Amino acid sequence: MLPLQVLAPVALDDPAAIVSILNPTGGLVGGDRLDITIDVGEGAHACLTTPSATKVYRTIGAMAEQHARVTVAAGATCEWVPEHTIPFPASALRQTFVAEIATDAKLIVVDGFAAGRIARDERWQFQYLESTVSIRDPAGWLFHDRFVLHGGWRDGCGLTENQPYFATMIVIGAGDTAAFIREATEAGHRSEAKVAAAPLPHRGVGVRVLARHAPGFISTLETVWMLGRQILLSAPALTLRKS
Repeated sequence: MLPLQVLAPVALDDPAAIVSILNPTGGLVGGDRLDITIDVGEGAHACLTTPSATKVYRTIGAMAEQHARVTVAAGATCEWVPEHTIPFPASALRQTFVAEIATDAKLIVVDGFAAGRIARDERWQFQYLESTVSIRDPAGWLFHDRFVLHGGWRDGCGLTENQPYFATMIVIGAGDTAAFIREATEAGHRSEAKVAAAPLPHRGVGVRVLARHAPGFISTLETVWMLGRQILLSAPALTLRKS
């Protein structure tokens, strides 16, 4: 049913089943509520993405909401790598991503945003933007992060160092954490984006990405994602063939 469709899995010469989540209406409007439940079975590998950026349109009433709940079983891998979200002027969005993963499960999560339609100079003109990412395994919390932003700032209020594109990436796997942090940070040095990476207290790595332009933002996220796949997930590089 509209406004959400899940397309049939696609095989792209990769261990993962590639699943696209599509909003055929073109974006989210006030009052929309999308609830997504994902169960990745034992030993399975799923990569979930979107074909394009998610647009959030203006509202004069209720906000739009999107809530994803993910369970990753023993020996399984889940990659949640949607394109970034673009909140339009006067839009309002609340979203959550909650994952419960097995002790040996692997997970990649990307939570990326633009400050608005940057080419139209519409930075930080949304009403409200909230995002929460929570990840647990049987030993306890792996990661919990929440931000709430109210629009109207011309410079992001210093929150993103005047960069209008910003993202958080969490990579949880069994590979060389130090090598991934080093390679991810160097990827930022080679691009126009800023990248900071650090180990999480329990297991896994948290990465922040800031960028001034969309091409640099997207390419840097893809590079760090591929590094996470190769180093921490022991998976090959993957091209999703969206263009």
